[in-house]
This record gives sequence, structure tokens and C-alpha cells, in this order.
Amino acid sequence: MAKVIIAKKLGMTRIFNDAGESIAVTVLQAGPCRVLQVKTPENDSYSAVQLGFNPVRASLVSRAERGHQKGVEKPYRLLREFRDAGEYEVGAEIKADVFESGETVKVTGVSKGKGFAGSIKRHGFGGGRATHGSGFHRAPGSLNASAYPSRVFKGKKLPGHHGARKVTTTHLKIVQVDAQENLLFIKGAIPGPRTSFVRVEAM
Repeated sequence: MAKVIIAKKLGMTRIFNDAGESIAVTVLQAGPCRVLQVKTPENDSYSAVQLGFNPVRASLVSRAERGHQKGVEKPYRLLREFRDAGEYEVGAEIKADVFESGETVKVTGVSKGKGFAGSIKRHGFGGGRATHGSGFHRAPGSLNASAYPSRVFKGKKLPGHHGARKVTTTHLKIVQVDAQENLLFIKGAIPGPRTSFVRVEAM
């Protein structure tokens, strides 16, 4: 059974190990999550487990979502599916203690949105010189040849919307698990702003 959970990013801090070294960590509110549905190849043509996180009052979710979560005391606002997660039972509760210190996980979230950005900020272009009357500073420069092919190829790195996309960071180490408060302390940074929701999966 694969270890999976939905978590809320609370922010970053630091903790000290036994040697007195400072370790930068991201704090996650991991669960409790409830198994709402188990999908099987026979019924749904694929295998997955659906988890619910962040219970709210019924008026904050649609009638369709309330019907889908019939029998649950409080409907969950956030539903996520994990493919090929293994054997789970509907109604089971998953908490942070499913993980252990020292485990390696991957975290998937939506990166911070930074609006419209130029090619230097968005793609790391070097830009032109800033002295001696130069008129080329932060522009993207030449895009393609003129006569042939007389068009810009798809995928060209140009200015545009920066961030706010799905990002997965792998090989992250769990430094500490607080089972009482359902907190995970993960070494380093993870995608997304504070209070955003992420998926945590064991590797």
C-alpha cells in the first residue's frame, strides 16, 4: 500500500538536529484525510483512491459534492485522487503518522503565480549591455530567420504568464513527524504559497 496524503502548507522554519546543525524545513498540516472512494479496474477501468481533506459546513459545497459524500458527517472541500495507491477501505482515516522520519517523498503543488513576466525573469535570459548607448537591454532579441521559415516556431521562450503551474519536487526528506498535531517537517522548500494544498506521496 503506497503512502499518500493531502496536506496544507503552513510555511517554513528551521529545526536543529542532534549535532546542533540548523535545517530549513517546510511545515505541512498533513491530514487527517478520509478515503471517500476506491476505484477499481473492473468498475472504473483504472485503479485509484480518492481522499477528502479540509471538512467544511454543507452550505460551502455543491449539491453534487454533498451527494457524492453521502454518509460523511461533514463534507470535504478538497478531493484528490491518487492512482495505483494500493488497498484502501472506504471510510478509513489517514493521518500524518503514516509517514516516518527519514522517509523520502515527492510533493506536488501549484507554484506561486507571478503574473506577466519578461523573458529575463521568466526564462533567465542574459539580456543586453547596459552601457555605451545600447538600445538593447531586457528584450528577448531575435526570434527567428526572416525569409525562411518566416514564422516563429512553437515553444519559443517568450514573455508571458509566469508561475501558477503544477510542479512536482522529488526526493524530499521528512525530518520530523508530529503525530499529535498531524504535522510533517520536510527538508527544504516545496512548490506553492502558504496555505496552499499539496499532495505528498512516498517514493
